[in-house]
Parts: sequence; C-alpha cells; structure tokens
Amino acid sequence: MTFFAIYDQELKMDIGVLFYFEKEHSFVIELVEDLDEWTAPLLLTAFVKKGEYSISRDVSFMWVKERIIPGNRQNIGQILTNHNLEAYDEMTFLKLSQGRCCQDALEIRPMETLPDYVEKRMEHNLTECVACRDNALLCFFADDTIRKIKADEIAGFANGQKLLNNRLLFESCRIVAGGRCITFDDAIDLSAELLYRSGTAIPLKPSDFTDFVLCNVMDTTDCCEALSCSRQNLSYLVKHNHLHSLKQDVRGNLFLKGGIAKLTW
Repeated sequence: MTFFAIYDQELKMDIGVLFYFEKEHSFVIELVEDLDEWTAPLLLTAFVKKGEYSISRDVSFMWVKERIIPGNRQNIGQILTNHNLEAYDEMTFLKLSQGRCCQDALEIRPMETLPDYVEKRMEHNLTECVACRDNALLCFFADDTIRKIKADEIAGFANGQKLLNNRLLFESCRIVAGGRCITFDDAIDLSAELLYRSGTAIPLKPSDFTDFVLCNVMDTTDCCEALSCSRQNLSYLVKHNHLHSLKQDVRGNLFLKGGIAKLTW
C-alpha cells in the first residue's frame, strides 16, 4: 500500500489522500471533511454534498483515469516505449504526471505519514467479515467492535437483494482496499463505514472469538489423542455422522483470513 496527498495548488492545501493497493490494483480516496461542493474535485462533489468523504474504489479509479493517458490511445505503444515501460499501468502514469490535469489545480504528492483524520477513519476499517448461513454478515472492525448485519437490512443496500438471491455470490465476500470495504466477486462493494453504521452491535471483542477457536478447535491429531482412537476410527465416526468436522482436509497451521488479507494490501 502506498499513499499520496491530493494537493490543491489554488487553495494551497491538502484536500485528501489517495491510497493505492498494489497487489489488488485498486485506489481509494479519503477527503478532508471541511470541503464543500465548491472546493471538492468536480467528480466528487456529489459525495461531499451528501457528507460522504470516503470515496469508493470504482469512483476513485475514475478520478485517477481522468488524469492520465488512456490505455486505448492510438499511439499508446510508442508512449510506453518512450518511457521504457513494458505494460500500461495507471499508477505509473499518474506518478509521471504527478496527478496533474488541465481541468483543475490538483496534483499528488508523496506522504510519509497519514493525517489524523484518516487514522481516525481507519478505526472503522474491517478486519474480518463472515457470510453467515442465515444470510447475515458478521463484521469485525479495527476498533475491536463486532456487528451483525441481518438479511433484511442487507436487502435495503444497493444490490443487496441481488446478493441475497445468489448464495455463491454472497459467500464470495472478502475484505479489500485495506479494510475500507468488502467486495462480492469483485462486482459489488459495501463500504466499511456503511457496515459500521448498520446492524446490531455484539457485546464481544474479536479476541473473544480467537480465544474460542484456540480453546475449542481441534485438528485430527488432537481428536485422535482425546478419543484414544486411530485416524481410521475417526474417519468412521465422521462418515456415520457421529462426529462433524468444521473443515475437511486441513493441513498444517490454521490462520484467520483477515491476517492473510493484510499481506495483500
């Protein structure tokens, strides 16, 4: 993950932060909250008027594409050659132009630390998310809170009913953009802030779930030792529904998805 200040040369101030997530090749913009429809970037004024300052992946990507050479330009091959590039990459061209565009006075500048308002918003980022069998979402947040968003509330979200009507699509949910949203098959996104404001707070911490797993989940070797039986006997118990496995063919260590996801941001 890298991030840049979005600087307005006319206002002489930073108006936001642009995040770039290299491995998933996505962008997210965080705007300062004292912008209005006159000082916000034109593409983002509709969000600012609604009091939304965390911009979705698709709209952030649109803002980036407005400021760079399009990939379908007729002489794009020659442009890549002139810059010693092997392939077209939006972030590379954005850096080359410093994010400047003839339509406004904005540019991007490298940053070493994040401003306080962004750090505070990141407390509402997602760390884990589970699609439950009752068509609810169980969401874990960076501030150690947990919320369950039930199916009837999900149905009220944009594309929510589409998610509930397709179980495979619903189960494809994963955390992206540094925890700022979850995506379903990379086609439908729900923001962390939306989920944070929704559903029912559960009076538990993520560490409570971790403690439960550590104390109650056993692998095949542990089960055989506890039951004083062989692996063949254990397989017989599972086959005849005397014992139910949480997940079959588990090999090696067990990890939480959120910990793995962080390595891809």
